[in-house]
Amino acid sequence: MTNDPVLIAYAVRRAPKTKKPVWTRIGCAYPHETGAGLTVVLDAVPADGRIVLLERGDDDDERIQLEAARFARSR
Repeated sequence: MTNDPVLIAYAVRRAPKTKKPVWTRIGCAYPHETGAGLTVVLDAVPADGRIVLLERGDDDDERIQLEAARFARSR
């Protein structure tokens, strides 16, 4: 599995009062090790079973770099 996810997994639900969508990052999808396909790694599974996969954006890249730096410092 490569280190860089190609898709980010989100659970989306509507806020009870405002009815606005609330996006929660729940995992990532990486290119499959043996070729075609993706390996999906989830940190959580939404109760309704609906997962939205989106391409990484600039904010995701920054978050991934910060998480990697924190992990490196903790070792």
